[in-house]
Amino acid sequence: MTQARMATETLAAAEPTLRVAAVQMVSAANVSENLARAEQLIGEAAAAGARLVALPEYFVLLGRSDRDKLSIREADGDGPLQSFLSGQAAAHGIWLVGGTLPLASTHPGKVLNSTLVYGPDGRRVARYDKIHLFGFDNGSERFDEAATIAPGRTPTVFDLESPGAPAATWRVGLSVCYDLRFPELYRALAPADLMLVPSAFTWTTGNAHWEVLLRARAIENQCYLLAPAQGGQHENGRRTWGHSMLVDPWGEVVAMRADDGEGVVVGEVARARLRQVRAGLPALSHRVM
Repeated sequence: MTQARMATETLAAAEPTLRVAAVQMVSAANVSENLARAEQLIGEAAAAGARLVALPEYFVLLGRSDRDKLSIREADGDGPLQSFLSGQAAAHGIWLVGGTLPLASTHPGKVLNSTLVYGPDGRRVARYDKIHLFGFDNGSERFDEAATIAPGRTPTVFDLESPGAPAATWRVGLSVCYDLRFPELYRALAPADLMLVPSAFTWTTGNAHWEVLLRARAIENQCYLLAPAQGGQHENGRRTWGHSMLVDPWGEVVAMRADDGEGVVVGEVARARLRQVRAGLPALSHRVM
């Protein structure tokens, strides 16, 4: 190995990294059972050294009816689901991204599909309400999230303080599932080091588009994407695609769960990789619109 290469690798090793985990679930129609499974998987991710752990969309409930979520909605800042997330973050000393859960909205008969983020002390640091609501009808499958969900309006980012060696601050953008098809949202979040996409892609749409969309958003915005997903056959008959993954800013898949079923995907977000990609191809600085 040349002295120049050794110096480069030493410099890269000195730059901060952040260990992250995407939790894959097959959520059911029983909230207590889903929380118990989430608790176990969060523990596994924390034991693997993850400092940020992200749960999938609808981690708390995939009911037999789309209206089931209305019965467990909570007021913002108060309720057992939010207490669960806060408690888990504090118990493990991690940044915990609560997939999505239903919060009360001002629209009768509808909830907000909200991602909540808690810091290592258990305090909430961010909330994002899903903006784009999934609608799909291919003749044999039909989904209409707008029937029971009110859309959010505001793109959301937060700063994650990592006290490692060396210490670092990471800019993290929030999105949910169907948002992935709308690149303008990710441009509004950029520049970010990491973007999160808790999801419940259907098997049909995921098989066709999941990986290519994740890789495209990572490439366009020269950042990491962490995508925890629902993955398997659910009690309500729905089949979700899974393939939870971490993608790097060059569009390479760092880690992925290829099988159905529950599990944890762990990988590293590296400042050196972000710097390398952005320096070699400074596309973000070339934007004119």
